[in-house]
Amino acid sequence: MPRARHPFPLRWNDNDQYGHVNNTVYYQAMDTAVNMWMIREAGLDPAGAVRGYCVASSCKFRAPVSYPDDDLEVAIGVERLGTTSITWDLPILRSGDEKPVAEGRFTHVFVDAATQRPVPVPASIRSAVEQQLLTPAA
Repeated sequence: MPRARHPFPLRWNDNDQYGHVNNTVYYQAMDTAVNMWMIREAGLDPAGAVRGYCVASSCKFRAPVSYPDDDLEVAIGVERLGTTSITWDLPILRSGDEKPVAEGRFTHVFVDAATQRPVPVPASIRSAVEQQLLTPAA
């Protein structure tokens, strides 16, 4: 599966009292990476008429990381491209590494900002996902 990579440098306050990156930071990394990709690569306007709301998220933690020893990258992929939603496949890796330290999933449902009702995935986002993140059928 093709993937875009988004760097996520760690900060002093990302470590918890146990000396490793707190689980909430992984969710921040995934949310930041996906939204930055949609803004930069797919033309999402965060103040526009269509919004992508996270309706589900999960993360499996595979190995601890800590500041200042590690910086992270989120590898952005798509598990499912639906009519009104996208489920993102988001391995989190140490910078430059290929083995995930965590495996995340986010599902965004796209809604009309005024009515808050689901709408089709915007054409610009669908097109960018299809061109950049989906493997063409053989």
